[in-house]
Amino acid sequence: MISMVNRLQDALGNAGLNYNLSLPQIAVVGGQSSGKSSVLENFVGRDFLPRGTGIVTRRPLVLQLHHADAEYGEFLHCRGKKFSDFDEIRQEIESETRRLTGNNKGISPLPINLRIFSPNVLNLTLVDLPGITKIPVGDQPADIEYQVRDMIMQYICKENCLILAVTPANMDLANSDALKLAKDVDPQGQRTIGVLTMLDLMDKGTDALEILENRLLPLRRGYIGLVNRSQKDIDGKRDIKTALQAEKKFFLSHPAYRHMCDRMGTPYLQKTLNQQLTNHIRESLPALYSHMHCLLVSISKEADAYKLYNPDDPMCRTKTLIKSVQQLSGDFEKLIEGSADEVNTVHLSGGARINQIFHEHFPYQLHKMKCDERKLRMEIAYAIRNIHGVRTGLFTPDMAFQAIVKKQISKLKIPCFGFVDMVCKELVSTIYECFNKLSSFPKLREETERLVTAEIREQESSCRDQISLLIDMQLAYINTKHEDFIGFTNAQPLCHRSDNKMAGSGGVQQVVRKGWLTINNVSIIAKEFWFILSTESLSWFKDSEETEKRYMLPLDNLKVRDVERGFMSSKFSFALFHSESRNVYKDYKFLELVCNSQEELDIWKSSLLRAGVYPEEVTVDTQGNGLSENFTDPQLERQVETIRNLVESYMSIIHKTVKDMMPKVIMHLMINSVKEFISSELLAQLYALGDCLALMDESPDQRQHREQVLSKHAALQAALNIVGEISTSGYVAPSDLSRFGTRHFSSTPPKKSTTGGKSRNRGRAPPVPVHANQRLPGPACVPRRPAPAAPTAK
Repeated sequence: MISMVNRLQDALGNAGLNYNLSLPQIAVVGGQSSGKSSVLENFVGRDFLPRGTGIVTRRPLVLQLHHADAEYGEFLHCRGKKFSDFDEIRQEIESETRRLTGNNKGISPLPINLRIFSPNVLNLTLVDLPGITKIPVGDQPADIEYQVRDMIMQYICKENCLILAVTPANMDLANSDALKLAKDVDPQGQRTIGVLTMLDLMDKGTDALEILENRLLPLRRGYIGLVNRSQKDIDGKRDIKTALQAEKKFFLSHPAYRHMCDRMGTPYLQKTLNQQLTNHIRESLPALYSHMHCLLVSISKEADAYKLYNPDDPMCRTKTLIKSVQQLSGDFEKLIEGSADEVNTVHLSGGARINQIFHEHFPYQLHKMKCDERKLRMEIAYAIRNIHGVRTGLFTPDMAFQAIVKKQISKLKIPCFGFVDMVCKELVSTIYECFNKLSSFPKLREETERLVTAEIREQESSCRDQISLLIDMQLAYINTKHEDFIGFTNAQPLCHRSDNKMAGSGGVQQVVRKGWLTINNVSIIAKEFWFILSTESLSWFKDSEETEKRYMLPLDNLKVRDVERGFMSSKFSFALFHSESRNVYKDYKFLELVCNSQEELDIWKSSLLRAGVYPEEVTVDTQGNGLSENFTDPQLERQVETIRNLVESYMSIIHKTVKDMMPKVIMHLMINSVKEFISSELLAQLYALGDCLALMDESPDQRQHREQVLSKHAALQAALNIVGEISTSGYVAPSDLSRFGTRHFSSTPPKKSTTGGKSRNRGRAPPVPVHANQRLPGPACVPRRPAPAAPTAK
């Protein structure tokens, strides 16, 4: 099992998937000079790790131990080279560390992978992490403590990582940095294995029995005590085998530890780690297989496409060019027609945004063009008097009506051209969303952008010409026989009534819009309410359930005006007020309402316009008191009023015609033409450029991405094949792992051990040490127990 994980690390390491997949492993955590290096060297039986003061381990060392007949080491960055001299292994670790971190004691999270083959080791995989430090030394950065902590946390926070927390026995356990970090990510102690080093250096008369019996700070996997070589032994080149014999003698002779000597020492720690890592791999293997399979499925479609793509094949380049243009055409049409693969749930875009311009923004802009009432009446009066000249006219001159109407029609070019600009801007924004998928080929994207943008500008110019033609057609003939025109007979002086807005609806109340608005000027604290706008009233409720109505405001004689935004203000607001200067709500002359965005503000204004609440304008009474000059001729006043009503009636017809024709012109000349250009002419124009194969040169980022996807796909396939080999070595096939959950699935027969002369079936999985999950009584009443059978190396 452990060998399988080692192979997985090698297979996934080159593709950068080792960290993402979180393979089962053991991370060695401890403070500086806590004995971590001595523990690892005791496992191997050789001195091979760098030693010194301060931070010696400055890069994570992934140490894979393989049980083999020969004894040598291999580095992943030096493939094929075998190191038989362990001094050379130490030198290679030091030089590889300096290559990335320099000589200033800095650290790097990029690991060094070392495999050691030896007959003296059990199969095991450990990650030696930098020692926990508090104070920077030398040229180390001031935040070295946090850098080391972050690096350690990247490993031990994964659920598949067992934590080997190394703590010196001559240190108070409550001050152990390793146990503190382990407690942060493993509060229940399920993944932590405690190791107490330097038991021989404790003060005379003291011992660590309470800790080793798992009674002081309990861990599910318990504690194991060790005796390391002293610095004098290391300097004197004391043999590790001799040190292990001295360690065994220490536990056998110490009065506090001799009853548990079979569960102490380096050999027992190595067997326990081998056993627990094997069990941990078995438990995590189903989830690991499922995760790798999901990753493989997620990139298989992309990897299959990249396998078929050969950047050096001209035919492949041509095929990709055609597919890219076809995909661009399809994506653009989907965005316009509203059938895109990914629906935008944040804001309007594409065809929906153009539709909003058609039916909300453009009508609102048309109504804003309605001229000042006082100015209109003065223009009519001057026109009538100028037409009569020195004579006093007895009849209302129709030339005054035509002059005023033509002037009003000419002003429609401004909102119509603005309408074209808004649609063109949205069309460019939509097509640029489609261009993003061509980013893999920079030259193709550049030329496509140039051609399509030029086509949009050309069609924009055609739209402007067509709109000018339509306006000129309206100016060419004033149709006073139109069925909706009131005519001179019915153009009697009428007061401007706001209740005409209900004429088209037949008096039936209809809901125009619902939404949240904030009332800003009624109370000290602005409150948000749920508003419902109908054709007759504006009501607001406490919430969207619409059960508790707060107020209903009739729309009669209501007007809307903009509210100027203050400096650094983020509010988008408008105000409702009464045209007759009456209170709108309680004692308030106006009601200020706040929206969350400019787009929402425009939508509410358009909705109010459809409900008959028009923007603020200057009004006059029927006597013409709003004129800057006092015309005392009653006949002139009646003629002005007649012409005004005729102009209003005829311009209403023109507005309906323009609102109906403008979207049709834009749709036909601009949107449909651009769609037709992309689908039919774009590819031909790209070919006309000459060397169209050069357009398919990949960007460096795309080339790197393609290679990474193929590398990950191959690595995942290799990893799944490695896991699949378990079925041939006596384990359940990977396809059946999910049925077993976290149960052990070894097919080997259960082992039997004796305790007190009675046989006991220990089940399929090797047992957890006794002291790891239960409390033991004091030394005086604990019977001597034989050591558990050493597990077979996996």
